[in-house]
Amino acid sequence: MEHTYQYSWIIPVLTLPVPMLLGLGLLLFPAAIKKRRRIWAFTSVFFLSIVLIFSIDPSIQHINNGSIYQYVWSWTINNDFSLEFGYLIDPLTSILSILITTVGILVLIYSDNYMSHDQGYLRFFAYMSFFNNLMLALVTSSNLIQK
Repeated sequence: MEHTYQYSWIIPVLTLPVPMLLGLGLLLFPAAIKKRRRIWAFTSVFFLSIVLIFSIDPSIQHINNGSIYQYVWSWTINNDFSLEFGYLIDPLTSILSILITTVGILVLIYSDNYMSHDQGYLRFFAYMSFFNNLMLALVTSSNLIQK
């Protein structure tokens, strides 16, 4: 059981390269990126589908066991101040990550045809992929503010 939770950090991290590469490509090589715009749309949907598969596994384990897993990494510790990063996998996180990825995949598939003739097609896909990434990071974070 612990073994699969160790790879839960992949859920918010796996979708990050797509909007970053797409944004950098639009800044540095706009003509070459715009020629391959359907490939970028497929890549966004593909990586979000992989995240959906990674989100389903902890959900199945929560149905069977009902356990909570939290990993916290301390970045800096002073007398009165500590900055910690981590992720929390509980039943609510599992359900919300499945919901976010499913809705994100459906929106990306629908908007592929809807925005096929739009000038801001790639920019929209970069923003949507980045939004999905931030939502998954928000849901899986161990806390937002820690003292």
